[in-house]
Amino acid sequence: MRLTEFHQLVRDEFGQMRGDALLVDHVLLGLGGKTAAEAIEEGREPREVWRELCAEFDVPPQRR
Repeated sequence: MRLTEFHQLVRDEFGQMRGDALLVDHVLLGLGGKTAAEAIEEGREPREVWRELCAEFDVPPQRR
């Protein structure tokens, strides 16, 4: 998954403003207590970060 696709999925699922805020404010325990933005910056794959966001916010499987 490309980073641009990741950002589009986040916007589509959570909305522009909420999605942007989630990336920098919400700590994901499954990523070692990092935010999505921190995890990606440190080299985690966008697909892995997307899966953690989906799990954390109970995104239905058909939209993952």
